[in-house]
Amino acid sequence: MIGADEGQPGAGEQPVFRIAVLASGSGSNLQAMIDQLHGRRAEASAAASCGAAPGIAPGAAPGGGPQSSAPLIQIALVVSDVPGARALERAQQAGIRTAVVPPADYPDREQHDLAVVATLLEVEPDLVVLAGYMRIVAASLLEAFPWRVINLHPALLPAFPGTHSIADAVHYAAKVTGVTVHFVDPGVDTGPVIAQVPVRVLDGDTAETLGSRIHEVEHRLLPEVIRLIARGRVRPPLSGTRVVQVDWDAEQTV
Repeated sequence: MIGADEGQPGAGEQPVFRIAVLASGSGSNLQAMIDQLHGRRAEASAAASCGAAPGIAPGAAPGGGPQSSAPLIQIALVVSDVPGARALERAQQAGIRTAVVPPADYPDREQHDLAVVATLLEVEPDLVVLAGYMRIVAASLLEAFPWRVINLHPALLPAFPGTHSIADAVHYAAKVTGVTVHFVDPGVDTGPVIAQVPVRVLDGDTAETLGSRIHEVEHRLLPEVIRLIARGRVRPPLSGTRVVQVDWDAEQTV
């Protein structure tokens, strides 16, 4: 189970769930995380809209514990491989620490990712989120944070992997596409799925119009999945399976 590393908090201290974000571009999903999560407790969202699981009381922990045990979420660091990326500016405006690790400064992907790992370890994150990070991460990063690296993808994986997912859905005249949050593995968008939300492809859609609706769903789904992870309600697959158990809050719908 993934959750906040509570350590030994003193009397009255609240456990903190630390997030590091890897981003390459504008950072719109980072902004959603800042607006909805940063500096807030990982309580069930009153406006949650990301799938349903019957029989779980709103705000209850899997074992029936009170919602007051929810940790405080902090975005501890934003790392970009692109100097000047808008995501860095968004983080700085929110008072969040930033770092730039340009691939051109390193001889190969492995050395670059080792530098990224060293940067991430400075803040000891509980979770690493790839939010518009346009690079395949090396095994060294995944080994440093086992089952603690997640990615957001604008399609219903395994359909339309890669960097042109929205345009691909339009090109192939798919009737339904969507959004996936998944654990990262060494492949390209092949890790075990945590959550998915479908989005209809309308007649006459372009990549831009479809993308606009997909991004709206992304900005709801990613923060909600992170809340659940922070509360220990997402369990990585058992050995030999790809099934991720997610204890959704009741009455969550899309």
